Amino acid sequence: MANSFLSLQVHVVFSTKNRARWISPQVECEVWAYLSGIIKNQGGKALQIGGIEDHVHLLLAMPATLALSNLVKSIKGDSSKWISQTWPSMREFRWQDGYGAFTVGQSQIADTIFYIKNQRQHHQRKSFEEEYKAFLKVHGIEAEDKYIFG
Repeated sequence: MANSFLSLQVHVVFSTKNRARWISPQVECEVWAYLSGIIKNQGGKALQIGGIEDHVHLLLAMPATLALSNLVKSIKGDSSKWISQTWPSMREFRWQDGYGAFTVGQSQIADTIFYIKNQRQHHQRKSFEEEYKAFLKVHGIEAEDKYIFG
């Protein structure tokens, strides 16, 4: 084949360091837009970004030329630096070390976008910890709490 073609959508989830509630509704639109720009600059496409004060969900279309771990490293590193420099009150902002990444089939894209757009409503009923454990379970990933939230 002369070219590489890829249809790989990934739902990436990660929290702020120690799940601190840094991302207020007043700054979230700017943060989500910045994350989208990082993804675009790396050759991917942000299909939806959202979250609440202590975590973010990204539905992204992966580029054929980049490993997921490298993309997430860029997203987290570049945005952490930008956030801490943009808002003086957020000088200590950091993302957690790890992340979750879950494949999304074409038939699941619309539901995943809806889910990400409605994070505030969702988290009135379920904590981030409950949500994250449910993602791991649905995707057949076994992990002890100390390795998930440690």
